Amino acid sequence: MRTTARGALAAVLLGATLTAAAAPPTPAGFEKLRAAVKPAPGEDRWDRIPWMTGLWEARQKAAAEGKPILLWEMDGHPLTCT
Repeated sequence: MRTTARGALAAVLLGATLTAAAAPPTPAGFEKLRAAVKPAPGEDRWDRIPWMTGLWEARQKAAAEGKPILLWEMDGHPLTCT
């Protein structure tokens, strides 16, 4: 199952758990949910990319190496931005 699908499933399951139950989830229930949505080794390739957070430093490095830049930019709250 892809990571994005797992995240969506986790949000639905967690939302249903929190709205349907009066008590918070048990530690065993939380671990079961966490195991279901945690990416498997090698599944999340974004972790292997040496991302840079400084635009100026990234521009200097890209110019020196003759490579383009991928700029990933989001506006708004991170939980509602797609």
